[in-house]
Amino acid sequence: MLRASVPMKALPRDERPRERLLRLGPEELSDTELVAILLGTGRKGQSVIELARALLHHCEGKDPGNGLRSLMLLRDAELKKAVPGVGAAKLCQLLAALQLGLRAAGRPMPKRVDLHNPRAVYEYLSPRMSHLAHEQFMVVLLNAKNHVIDVETVSEGTLTASLVHPREIFKSAIRRSAHAMILAHNHPSGDPSPSREDREVTQRLIQAGKLLGIEVLDHLVIGDGRYISFRERGLVEWS
Repeated sequence: MLRASVPMKALPRDERPRERLLRLGPEELSDTELVAILLGTGRKGQSVIELARALLHHCEGKDPGNGLRSLMLLRDAELKKAVPGVGAAKLCQLLAALQLGLRAAGRPMPKRVDLHNPRAVYEYLSPRMSHLAHEQFMVVLLNAKNHVIDVETVSEGTLTASLVHPREIFKSAIRRSAHAMILAHNHPSGDPSPSREDREVTQRLIQAGKLLGIEVLDHLVIGDGRYISFRERGLVEWS
């Protein structure tokens, strides 16, 4: 059990977070210990364990019950006042590690996406999108064998015809020689119900894909633990 008032150097080696991680594995460490490892050092008068605990306490106060998720939304200006000792360098280390963790959750990247199963596509994309605090529009680029070429973010912000223009969407697909694509965007509200604008943009992109010979196979709207597939619900004209 960690003793917050004891400086790190004063702790027995087998009680320090890094040593515990190497000995027991990361799954055995507390949130505070894991964050402390990412921060690396504390500040004068405050151990790294105390600093990690203060940081998590701040995040929990912002979003009770979702403190860890709130770590992804931290910004430097906010922390300078709220949690002194967590500067830009520490914040960058923390955000980079969290982003890698999210990406790893979606790996290993499947060689083949089951295009007849929107649930599989949702599970593939959810680690990248479900935590986002603002809308992002992504495309899954596929080759002729339906292998994933890449997943690219093509726009950020509320979905509109002006924001998600076919030129920008298909520029990437043409450059990467994609045969088909799956569209996806998130709703930060947690409700994946498509808007009228969502439908109009989707229909426009389907038609553009036909002209370019790049098939749009589906469009998923991702919410909080839920999704809606345009293909599954028959929300637009595909033929």
